[in-house]
Amino acid sequence: MAMARTSFAPAALIFAFFFFCYASTTVSSQQDAFLKCLSTTSIPSQLLFTPSSASFTPLLKFSIRNPKFFSPSTVRPVVIVTPTNASHVQATVLCGRQSGLRIRVRSGGHDYEGLSYRAVRSEPFAVLDMSLLRSVRVDAQSATAWVDSGAQLGELYYAIGKASNLLGFPAGLCPTVGVGGHFSGGGFGMLLRKYGMAIDNVIDAVLVDAKGRLLNKNTMGSDVFWAIRGGGGESFGVVVSWQVRLVPVPPKVTVFNVPVTASQGAVDVVSRWQQVAPSLPEDLFIRVVVQQQTASFQSLFLGTCDALVPVMSSRFPELRFSRSDCREMTWIQSVPYIYLGSGSTVEDLLNRSNTASVLSTGNKATSDYVRQAIPRATWASIFSQLAQPNAGLMILDPYGGQIAAVPEAATPYPHRAGVLYNIQYMNFWSVATSDGAVQTKWIRDFYAFMAPHVSANPREAYFNYRDLDLGVNVVVGNVSSYQAGMVWGQKYFKGNYQRLAMAKAQIDPDDYFRNEQSVPPFAMSK
Repeated sequence: MAMARTSFAPAALIFAFFFFCYASTTVSSQQDAFLKCLSTTSIPSQLLFTPSSASFTPLLKFSIRNPKFFSPSTVRPVVIVTPTNASHVQATVLCGRQSGLRIRVRSGGHDYEGLSYRAVRSEPFAVLDMSLLRSVRVDAQSATAWVDSGAQLGELYYAIGKASNLLGFPAGLCPTVGVGGHFSGGGFGMLLRKYGMAIDNVIDAVLVDAKGRLLNKNTMGSDVFWAIRGGGGESFGVVVSWQVRLVPVPPKVTVFNVPVTASQGAVDVVSRWQQVAPSLPEDLFIRVVVQQQTASFQSLFLGTCDALVPVMSSRFPELRFSRSDCREMTWIQSVPYIYLGSGSTVEDLLNRSNTASVLSTGNKATSDYVRQAIPRATWASIFSQLAQPNAGLMILDPYGGQIAAVPEAATPYPHRAGVLYNIQYMNFWSVATSDGAVQTKWIRDFYAFMAPHVSANPREAYFNYRDLDLGVNVVVGNVSSYQAGMVWGQKYFKGNYQRLAMAKAQIDPDDYFRNEQSVPPFAMSK
């Protein structure tokens, strides 16, 4: 037995060494072929970055919003391309196909699982970093705008506010979120009850497909245009820019933030909120952030304080809202005020840099949808669990209004009529002192605890709160399996999953654009 072990070890080492060298040679040859191909295109060499470049790591790290994905074990790109126009995107896709190197697309870097700039499987890939494709062109007269995928929400909002104080756009709160990923996954914020989601207001788009073609709404076809508005644009190609319909907002809006502690009756107020908030007038949106023993009720009202006070008194007296809680301002002023705080300015929306807290704080998140009000006794238990050491938080966004008026099949985003509110669960930790295992376990345990109280068959989830715990793709014959994708796909998309897979088969049947949760092609699946 000893001799057998002695003779086996060198063979294993030789095999491992051979495999490593072969794999490294394959990656190197793909990278070399990719770069050689790009050298024949119009892309300037200063827009290409390899790991040997001094700028590679700072560029990669710049828009990583979850530092747990910047570790030595992270599977990183072999090339980063920073296009400045659509032809650069086309060339990158064509060279990627030719060299056998896959492409991942990053706009803002907020993907909760980091799939826009890292891989879970060990495979070579390039990143198209869209941060230099960030133009915003507002036409106030037609109330429309063209915005590039590399722009961030804050830049879009700022441009709208400069063009008119009577126009806005219904998308998310965080100003550093990239337009490309946000729009392609759905995109909701404080205007969702009045105007629906970002995708409900997308009227055209420019897409580079796997053949390198530049397509618009008409030339990509109705099924693909439907798919990229909520089905995850990175599954179908590279969306370069979006045309959106802007929405009217009044000269003055009202915001408030009313914290209620457990000792002040937060359990009762939240229990009441879940029944009231989805049925309030569409002009009024009240979300809740529940952390430790405090529920903070944060609101945007499209009107004045004088108009808001009687509505709150008659419809939601349990909150004990008063005129002193009101803050009146323009819509564009409300965006940084709500997310960044009372000392922020409109110019802060243009800050693209990561803050020190972002660079040092890891996180884990997932989501749920609630269709029946959660009993008060359960809320009492929830507050007890949120008081535990290393506990996370919950963000509750009310539905109803216009988001519910859109049919489930009108866009890939299906969580509409019948939803009372969405839940986002989040937990955080310092990457300097923790690996996040305890905080991640808390999220998973709490998610399991909530199962009887949220939607079921499927248990719904929001694609923009991506969570690989829900399932990952299985590649069969170099194509992602449709059947395996159903495990996570029906949670995000419900009955729209099959239509998304059929659209994928139309535009990318070879599954060139893929990641661990990209839509598989229906026609090629087993």
